[in-house]
Amino acid sequence: MTGPANRPVNLRANRRANRPVRIGPRAAAALLLVTLIGIAAFGWPLLADRQAGLLAHSQDAPWLFAALLPLLVAVVVATIADQGMDAKAVAMLGVLAAVGAALRPLGAGTAGLEPMFFLMVLAGRVLGPGFGFVLGSVTMFASALLTGGVGPWMPFQMLSMGWFSLGAGLLPGPERIRGRAELLMLAAYGFAGAFAYGAVMNLQGWTIIPGMEDGISFHAGEPLAANLARFGAYYLATSLGWDLGRAVLTVVLTLTLGGTLLRALRRATRKAAFDAPVSFESGGADVREPVPDGYASGHRG
Repeated sequence: MTGPANRPVNLRANRRANRPVRIGPRAAAALLLVTLIGIAAFGWPLLADRQAGLLAHSQDAPWLFAALLPLLVAVVVATIADQGMDAKAVAMLGVLAAVGAALRPLGAGTAGLEPMFFLMVLAGRVLGPGFGFVLGSVTMFASALLTGGVGPWMPFQMLSMGWFSLGAGLLPGPERIRGRAELLMLAAYGFAGAFAYGAVMNLQGWTIIPGMEDGISFHAGEPLAANLARFGAYYLATSLGWDLGRAVLTVVLTLTLGGTLLRALRRATRKAAFDAPVSFESGGADVREPVPDGYASGHRG
């Protein structure tokens, strides 16, 4: 029976168990490296000269994919080495990736409606930026295999979705902002992030598409500002409506189902107690720091 004197301890334990998967220095370094490689892969044609040609950029995907997979593994391994992810976190990663992959075919190809974005926002918020990046990338990889959407765009999609989920994990106030205010913040992020995802993915394709009108086509070797202006016109003309459907659906699902899913994810995180440390005394007694009710008593959920 829990008395009043034990409530502050239990509340502190619950807050600690609700913390996202921790990013250590090695995991942060791996995330930084994969992000820099991704930025270079997306953006180098904007800085290339006229002689670089566009055909070379169309062959980027196999090289990026070859670099991305070991780097994703490196992020996971570094997180495990930094004691931020254990077997329970890896299992949750697999479950959420499977759910996200199953959600994507429900709306993909219809006015940009992609319900998986809603799940990536909430999972990144609860489980943290490092977990979110790996989840977004793995989910996009699994959904591409499920839907037959494997192509030169896939590694770029994996990076973009990883960044999208990572950003949700970096939103402020994970222990202070709750309730309606948190849902509004996540909905606003999902709305803006849906457009950002579409813009980044359009950047990858725009630099290798020939035969467009001069006002929206990419000109290798032209000043960066001029090419960015053309890209803005290209995005408005070709993709704004598609990304609007994705953004609106993400907002609707976040505001209607977000509260329930946030509670479920936090309950699962609390039961898993990813960061509950264990220490041992010389006398053989197992001394544990307070963990959520039910976990220390032998219940593993």
